[in-house]
Amino acid sequence: MLTKQSILEKLKEIIDPELGINLVDLGLFYEVKVEKPGKKREGAHVEVKMTLTSIGCPLAGFFAMQVEEKVKSIPGVKDVHVHVVWEPPWTPEKMTKSAREQLGFS
Repeated sequence: MLTKQSILEKLKEIIDPELGINLVDLGLFYEVKVEKPGKKREGAHVEVKMTLTSIGCPLAGFFAMQVEEKVKSIPGVKDVHVHVVWEPPWTPEKMTKSAREQLGFS
């Protein structure tokens, strides 16, 4: 079944190459919305709102493309829109406890 949680599980496959931690555990996803198929649409429409650790991240376009590709690969998804936002700004507190520990944050 297509849910926010199933989408986030798929997005855990995207690893930040500099940090070696997946984007979900880094706390980069602010919102995932799933619009189920309807009369005019055969597959689900997914909206993803995400951020990056810094505005100047050279991988911004790459990450957005990876998110779109991963979500589109999930059965039942017809289209995906990825929105990269800067508000609220990302902070290390958004990471999971495990990610903070891996990066040396107490």
